[in-house]
Amino acid sequence: MQRCKFEVNKVDAQTRARLGVLHLTHGDVQTPIFMPVGTQATVKAMSPMEMEEVGTQILLSNTYHLFLRPGHELIRDAGGLHHFMQWNKPILTDSGGFQVFSLSEMRKIREEGVEFRSHLDGSKCFITPEYDMEIQEALGADIAMAFDECSPYPCDYDRAKAAMGRTHRWAKRCLGAHTRQDQALFGIVQGAFYKDLRIESAKTLADMDFPGYGIGGLSVGEPKPIMYEMLEEIEPHMPKDKPRYLMGVGSPDCLLEGVERGIDMFDCVLPTRIARNGTVFTKYGRLVVRNQTYARDMRPLDEHCDCMVCCTFSRAYIRHLIKAGEILGARLTSYHNLHFLINMMSQIRSAIAEDRFSAFKREFLENYNQNP
Repeated sequence: MQRCKFEVNKVDAQTRARLGVLHLTHGDVQTPIFMPVGTQATVKAMSPMEMEEVGTQILLSNTYHLFLRPGHELIRDAGGLHHFMQWNKPILTDSGGFQVFSLSEMRKIREEGVEFRSHLDGSKCFITPEYDMEIQEALGADIAMAFDECSPYPCDYDRAKAAMGRTHRWAKRCLGAHTRQDQALFGIVQGAFYKDLRIESAKTLADMDFPGYGIGGLSVGEPKPIMYEMLEEIEPHMPKDKPRYLMGVGSPDCLLEGVERGIDMFDCVLPTRIARNGTVFTKYGRLVVRNQTYARDMRPLDEHCDCMVCCTFSRAYIRHLIKAGEILGARLTSYHNLHFLINMMSQIRSAIAEDRFSAFKREFLENYNQNP
């Protein structure tokens, strides 16, 4: 079975925005796409059935967390991640590199791999690129990511260059170790915030002929204009016929800016994380529904939204649930936020198809930057 096939069906007349289809083992994915994050083999507060209801095409799960709990062997023995979590559409697993990177006080990076302590019980763990491939093959997602080293922000040039070089060497080892024919392996472009390193990384990985490419090490605390600049620098050097995945990005403005610069895939925990804190996306910007001002507000979260939540419940009710600590409050805000982003990406695809992406982006941001 072919691991991955990507078709670019249209490029916007005024920008680099692309309309495509990603053919994977468990189905086709229309791009540009936002991928909700199911870190622990579940999107927080959401059932698989609800994820289908909001229009999810592909989910992301986390290799690091699933390796620690419940363990990749258990998931393999359960029939793989799709069967384990009862999700029959595509799944992407990240390599766990970012999570290991975030454990700065608990890990040691060597050429062979990374030694770290579990955040759960403090036990020592050691992951090499080869073992990472073994873990991700056991999980059985449609897309696996190469094991990489993510540089922090800020980061000096020498450190960024060393991390990039190791990422490239590890990418080759991942390619050599990866054997699963129904799973695509994506490389990850690194290079921190240095133009020459980013271009070098994009070219080096392109020569390795991965079926797709992640762009890592962005959205790690840098100002947004720097992220956009890096995307503009590397876009001409990335293969035109392969999907491009900007990792860890999910705010509406960043999705639009990324699409404009030729990005096809995005993921982020943002929509469910802010939902659990009582914040939702609306046409006119973020709304903090837990605020006192909405205590007697009988309007829906977003009067322009047709999701189940907005068609059924009021701001006052959802605020009450959140203030009372009821689980349903987080479920309803999460459902709405995921629907909002997934529907937004559908509208973006329509705009690209009709050569009106620039107008769509301008109108969307004019509305979104208002106060709801």
